[in-house]
Amino acid sequence: MIVNQHPLDQLIMALPKTELHLHIEGSLEPEMMFALAQKNGVALPYADVDAVRAAYQFDSLQSFLDLYYAGASVLITEQDFYDLTWAYVLRAHADNIVHTEIFYDPQTHTARGIAFAVPLAGIRRALADALTQFGMTSKLILCFLRHLSEADGFATLEQALPYLSQIDGVGLDSSELGHPPSKFAALFARCAELGLPAVAHAGEEGPAAYIWEALDLLKSTRIDHGVRCTEDAALVARLAADRVPLTVCPLSNLKLCVVDDLAAHNLRTLLNAGLCAMVNSDDPAYFGGYLNTNLLACRAALDLNKAEIVQLILNSFEASWLSAEQKAAWQQKVLAIADAAVG
Repeated sequence: MIVNQHPLDQLIMALPKTELHLHIEGSLEPEMMFALAQKNGVALPYADVDAVRAAYQFDSLQSFLDLYYAGASVLITEQDFYDLTWAYVLRAHADNIVHTEIFYDPQTHTARGIAFAVPLAGIRRALADALTQFGMTSKLILCFLRHLSEADGFATLEQALPYLSQIDGVGLDSSELGHPPSKFAALFARCAELGLPAVAHAGEEGPAAYIWEALDLLKSTRIDHGVRCTEDAALVARLAADRVPLTVCPLSNLKLCVVDDLAAHNLRTLLNAGLCAMVNSDDPAYFGGYLNTNLLACRAALDLNKAEIVQLILNSFEASWLSAEQKAAWQQKVLAIADAAVG
C-alpha cells in the first residue's frame, strides 16, 4: 500500500500518455534475457540475473551500449521479438500509455545473421495485438546505428525496401560522440525521397551543434534527448519558434551521467523556454524505470507543479505522429482529467 502519496503522483498515473523515445531492445529485462539465452543456447558473460543488474552502473553512453548489445544477442526468433515487445506493451498499458512510437535497430540483428524480416515481423505482430487488446496505437521507427558507416546504413535501407509499408519513419541512435548527424546526410536525404520522416538522437553527450545538424541536414522532425540545446541561446529560440519536440529521458540522463543529480536536470528550464519537451523512458530495463517511474521521479526531484506535468503530457501528444484529430481528442481528455483532479 502506498502511504502519503502526493496528489500529483495520482494525476500522473491517471493521465493517458504517449511515449516517443523507447528502444525496444532496451526494454529487455534481465529475467527475459536469461530465459531467452537458455532457450537459444546463447552464452552470457554473467552468472545470473543479479550479476546483470550489478553491471548496470554506467559511466558513459558507450559503457551502457556494450551491455545493451550483449543483451540483444539472445534475440533470435520472431517469437523472441514478439515476447520482448509484448512485455513492453503490458508495462506501457499499466502506465496508461495509449500511443507509443518505438525504435528498433535492425543492424544489431542483421550483423548477427538474423534476417531483416524476423525482428520486424515479431515487433509488428505484438503491436497489432496491442491495438486489438488495448486499443493502443503505435508507430515503428527504424534506427540506423551511427557508430557504423553510412554505407552500412544504405545497405540496411536496401534491405528495408520491401517492408516500407510496415516502417513509419527512420531515426539515428547509438554512440553520439564522434558521429555527427552530418555523417548520414545522404542516407537521410534518400529516406526523405522514400517518404520516411526522420528523427535523430542529438545533444545528449554530443554538443548543441549536433542538434543544428540534425535539423538542417537530416530534416529531423524531433530531437531525441536534446538536453544540451540550452548551451546555445539561438538554438533554443529556434526550437521554441518551430515547436521542435525534444524527447527527453531523465532517468537515462541520470544513469548515463549526463546529469549528476535529477534535481539538477534542465527539464523545467526547457519548459520555461517554451520548448515542446516531454518525458520518456529510453531503455527502461537498463535505466531504472518505465514512463510513469520517470514522471514520478521528475515530479519529486524537480517539484513539478500540476501545470508543468500537464504540459509535458500535452507536448507528448503534440509531438506524436498521430493525426491532428487524434491529438486533439487525447489532449482534451488530458485536460478534462487534470481539471477534475485535486492538487
